[in-house]
Amino acid sequence: MRIDEAAEALLAAWDGKRQIAPLSDGAGITLDEGYAIAARIAAMRQARGERTLGRKIGFTNRTIWPIYNVSATVWGWMWEGGLHDIPEDGRIALPDRPELRLEPEIVFGFARSPASGMDAAALLGCLDWVAHGVELVTSASAYPGWRFTAPDTAAAHGMHAALWIGPRRPATAFDVAGLEDFALTLTGPDRTLRGEARDVLGDPLHALAHLVGLLTRHPAAGPIRPGEVVTTGTLTDAVPVARGQRWQTRLDGIALPGLDLTLV
Repeated sequence: MRIDEAAEALLAAWDGKRQIAPLSDGAGITLDEGYAIAARIAAMRQARGERTLGRKIGFTNRTIWPIYNVSATVWGWMWEGGLHDIPEDGRIALPDRPELRLEPEIVFGFARSPASGMDAAALLGCLDWVAHGVELVTSASAYPGWRFTAPDTAAAHGMHAALWIGPRRPATAFDVAGLEDFALTLTGPDRTLRGEARDVLGDPLHALAHLVGLLTRHPAAGPIRPGEVVTTGTLTDAVPVARGQRWQTRLDGIALPGLDLTLV
């Protein structure tokens, strides 16, 4: 596989809002090759003036690995223009990309850079704020029908489309225990799903520790910087969404409010 060619194909698909066959349909692709492709895409986007604002962690919820035929976590960049605060009326705009899915997550904002090997308390001490939000993920700029491998998703920046962030609470309002043991209920037009903190690699702080470790393998990506945003992975399966739908979340055991969203 030629890294540059694969990166150009994926970026063209993103820009054109169209799909291409998974890269793994050819001669195969390793996870390291997927990240090399993602790094090349990031360099091309930055060269044309786009800015990264944070990272997303994908497939931290191991309960959904069999659904998507993956067996590894991935990380990807989040870009300026894709991060938004949820307005008071709860109306959020869906990106113009087909095959969108919604993931309820815990989101961290950073005051200091975390380091590899930090324990949960030290990682919490690096945070500026904690919030509940929803990530919108897409198979549209890459692979039809949500068919891919983990290396495919790494190459496509974790299938990230947008992140909508709810009310931010100061990190000092939380302790480690409060981020280890909570539950979330997601209710939509035709289903209700439930997830727990332990589904996300044990809890969101452990997911963050995992990301920090992953980034040490990709030094060109750099460490998480003050001001960056990290979303820690879905607490339930990702649900297909469409305009006009209403989705609600309820959080139990953590000092964060649920969300009442209307998709427009």
